[in-house]
Amino acid sequence: MEFIKTDIEGLILVKPKVFTDNRGFFLESYSVSKFKEGGIDCAFVQDNHSCSINAGVIRGLHFQTEPCSQSKLIRVIRGSIFDAAVDLRRDSPTFGQWRGFTLSAANYDMLFIPRGFAHGFCTLEDNSEIAYKADNLYSPQHDAGIIWNDPDIGIEWPVKEPILSAKDANLPKFNQVFK
Repeated sequence: MEFIKTDIEGLILVKPKVFTDNRGFFLESYSVSKFKEGGIDCAFVQDNHSCSINAGVIRGLHFQTEPCSQSKLIRVIRGSIFDAAVDLRRDSPTFGQWRGFTLSAANYDMLFIPRGFAHGFCTLEDNSEIAYKADNLYSPQHDAGIIWNDPDIGIEWPVKEPILSAKDANLPKFNQVFK
């Protein structure tokens, strides 16, 4: 397993070792000891699974406020996504900056997003399925978000007119959340 640290502290691309043969493939998607060696030391307590029927669906940008913030390990098990993470840590030199990654069932890459980030993704294929782990339980009272197309963040999404939930279409701007 390879752990590629990005230029934003704590944001790590994980490339598992994949074994393929005429039957298909095998990979180890999580190992507490290997992840700890790779700089990811958290105890995951919740698994989530999301399916988006159409390409062009954006989910996010979501995060949970303290004390219920979450680290996430994102993995695509069918299809592909453009995944975006935004640094919301006020004391970080990269506060307000984002990074994007293409994750797919074909490339097997995973993305570790530490606590203190907003997260969102855009499906690049129909019937894309995402499985992700979180290190804190979901808390509806601490659920928060930022509008997907906030010009102050400037994420370069692969779609101009995405399919959104009513909730995601009405999220506040970055400067309304972080004054």
